[in-house]
Amino acid sequence: MKAYLVLDFEVHDRRGFLPYVRAIPGFIAKHGGRYIVRGAAPTVVEGDWAPEFLVVLEFPARENAQAFLADPECQDLFRVRHATTTSRLVLVDGCL
Repeated sequence: MKAYLVLDFEVHDRRGFLPYVRAIPGFIAKHGGRYIVRGAAPTVVEGDWAPEFLVVLEFPARENAQAFLADPECQDLFRVRHATTTSRLVLVDGCL
């Protein structure tokens, strides 16, 4: 079953965030992932959720997404994202 990572974030340091933007696509691909939505500015239709940017990644299975999140080579990039953005990330399984 496919799995999805949904990232909602606000960038506080665009220059500092650039190394993450440049390097992370290779790690996503390494784990079989692909962008469904890439840094789009969403339109709020209902409720009070107001993300600045949204990313949706699709992986072949939950295990691939978890391997991406646990990849030791990605940890420095994740620290860059944490230092330069306020982000919220969820992992969800797709439908059968």
